[in-house]
Amino acid sequence: MLRIRCPWCGERDEVEFRYGGQPVPYPREPAALTDREWAEVLFLRDNPCGWWRERWVHAAGCRRWFELWRNTETDEVTSCG
Repeated sequence: MLRIRCPWCGERDEVEFRYGGQPVPYPREPAALTDREWAEVLFLRDNPCGWWRERWVHAAGCRRWFELWRNTETDEVTSCG
């Protein structure tokens, strides 16, 4: 089980959190995107090996979103600074 440090509540078990995925920028003009471009924004994500920046929400705690770094090989977790 992962131990994740919430910036507001401190270190907690993984079961208190929900994974939010890769941080991606929201399009400036979403209505101008084609269906294909919109699908890429919503569904296509990188699948790296090693350190990776991720979004998480402390669902069973303060309910705040934050980003952290997680090693996808070892599940080691560190804060984003």
